[in-house]
Amino acid sequence: MSPLIPRKVAGQVAEALVDTRVVLISGARQAGKSTLVRVVAGDHAGERRDLDKPQDRAAALTDPVGFVETESLLVIDEIQRAPDLLLAIKSAVDEDPRPGRYLLTGSSQLFGMAAAPDALPGRMETIELWPFSQGEIDGTPDRFIDAAFDLGADLRVESEATRADYTQRIVRGGLPEAVSRSDPRRRARFHDAYVQSLIDRDVSQLADIQRKDELRRLVRLLAARTGTIVHADGKIGSDLGLSRPTISRYLQALEEIFLVKRVPGWSRNLGTRATASSKLVFVDSGIAAQELSVDARALLRPGGPFGPLLETFVLSELARQRTWSETMVDLYHYRDHSKFEVDAVLEDRRGRVVGVEVKAASTVGPDDFRGLRRLADRLADDFVLGVVLYTGTATLPFGDRLRAMPVSALWQAKPDE
Repeated sequence: MSPLIPRKVAGQVAEALVDTRVVLISGARQAGKSTLVRVVAGDHAGERRDLDKPQDRAAALTDPVGFVETESLLVIDEIQRAPDLLLAIKSAVDEDPRPGRYLLTGSSQLFGMAAAPDALPGRMETIELWPFSQGEIDGTPDRFIDAAFDLGADLRVESEATRADYTQRIVRGGLPEAVSRSDPRRRARFHDAYVQSLIDRDVSQLADIQRKDELRRLVRLLAARTGTIVHADGKIGSDLGLSRPTISRYLQALEEIFLVKRVPGWSRNLGTRATASSKLVFVDSGIAAQELSVDARALLRPGGPFGPLLETFVLSELARQRTWSETMVDLYHYRDHSKFEVDAVLEDRRGRVVGVEVKAASTVGPDDFRGLRRLADRLADDFVLGVVLYTGTATLPFGDRLRAMPVSALWQAKPDE
């Protein structure tokens, strides 16, 4: 058996159970939700029910009130399989408002589901569980967000990672089953079966998908566009011969099952028009690489999709970290009509900003800071740090609050403690 990898959000789940009636762990299939529940709940769970099991699901649908009756913590896996249970849970926690009543897991975003009732406002805390981060896999800090806001331009990271190391991490991704497979062929088999299973089983719960082959083709087309702004009325629709409403519905379903994530555009009345369009990235870079049929060696060849996959990898690592960082931030991208761009914009609750640009090269020049300089000029003191993450090994200064850093700073950096 593979050793158990500790999850960074485990402490948050345990803390939420102390003061919140219902806690939901949401995330992609096979991201480790059930394992996390076992670790956090331990001996405290009175019963555990899995709605992927036909008998448990039948009981939940037949008698939802009786199904959720409990005196101790009740764990219910895959709650999206019987969303009407949420109404029964709401009634139960209103009658008995003790914290730590229910611990739920879900592989779909409940509030995007057509069948989900208006559930549990003010009674439930949702904690996202992503596939493994690089720091979880390596046992390293995973504190880049906290370090960037805490240290600003004083942040320094040196790295021994090479471009080849980064390609290996990209194609591996972070799903526990993929991480455990050292044979690239067996990992590729897993990724293929994983996507097909999502389409065959989970998407059908969320949307009226009449032709699954169209959706499968859409996933491959999206992989070729990961890290870019994707419009439902753009080229994808014409390539597939599908209408804008159909593409929109498919994109929504893929986001709700945690296969893709849309990163919204960012603006703060900076005196220039900024796009509000979202950038699409795959939640797991290993899946995106498999959909493009590229391995680690192919990523290093001229013309390979190393750039967009590295950006996807970085954005997904940042999205993972913001679920446990002490600095509460929102994740955006920036693009204005003067063609200034920043791949990731992290904004904290005080309005302070850290900008991150990604470059799939081992050298960096002044032009790579073009978008970050625009933000620095317009945000003044609210601009904390602008970083170009690259595949080199050293931290290099490029002006006031502008630094080039190795990509591995994402999981190696840590704040002053």
